[in-house]
Amino acid sequence: MLNELNLCNTHAIALLEAILGGNIVLTEAEHKGKKVTLGKVRRTPNGPKKFSVFVKNEKGNIVKVNFGDPGLSIKRDNPTRRKAYRARHNCDNPGPRWKANYWSCKNWSNKPVSKIVK
Repeated sequence: MLNELNLCNTHAIALLEAILGGNIVLTEAEHKGKKVTLGKVRRTPNGPKKFSVFVKNEKGNIVKVNFGDPGLSIKRDNPTRRKAYRARHNCDNPGPRWKANYWSCKNWSNKPVSKIVK
């Protein structure tokens, strides 16, 4: 990949250190031979769950996180239901990005679903 960018070794090492250090966030990656966008929630029409997102796990591998029940509607616009869901699933501390609870809690935030799901 670094050869494709046509960088000298010094700049390539600096770029790699910045990526690994978390100073540069990658938005595109490759998962099972296909290019994917990281952190972008999408609906899965034929998938095992309602939504999916590609993220990096703690080991640095790209993983697909599936979440949501395809048979149920998300009634997050009702403040009482939203508060109960967020309390029940501990959404103040949802865990790491590579877990389904993180993304499910994000869907149940005050932000409109149309701004979260693309």
